[in-house]
Amino acid sequence: MAKISFSGRQLLRAAQRFEEGILDEVSDIVFETARLIQSQAKALAPFDDGGLKGSIKMEMLGKYNAVVTVGVHYAIYVEYGTGIYAENGNGRRTPWTYYSLKLGRYVTTEGMRAQPFWGPAVDAGRDYFEREMRRLGL
Repeated sequence: MAKISFSGRQLLRAAQRFEEGILDEVSDIVFETARLIQSQAKALAPFDDGGLKGSIKMEMLGKYNAVVTVGVHYAIYVEYGTGIYAENGNGRRTPWTYYSLKLGRYVTTEGMRAQPFWGPAVDAGRDYFEREMRRLGL
């Protein structure tokens, strides 16, 4: 039977190559997680005019850090609802009237039901990230 021996230097190089491979995989998982959150949020965003969907952006801030943002000011109202429909009872309790430029007339409303797009997308991203990191043994 042949005897295999490694020097300390060979083991160190092998360990460094292994570490670099793992770190590259972690970087890929971070990127894929951010892309998943972005694509899920866009798919779940309810408006067809493109303002909300078009404002959902993903950016890598280095190998291990990504940011997904929603750029329109009204995203929070879509996510949590408004008026009597606002989640956790945080909305206005009485109807209100406003002038709609889009419709060219006054409109009375009690609010809008929540249409979650962000929370479910983040949950899907977290599930993916945790599953992939467990697969790597981390």
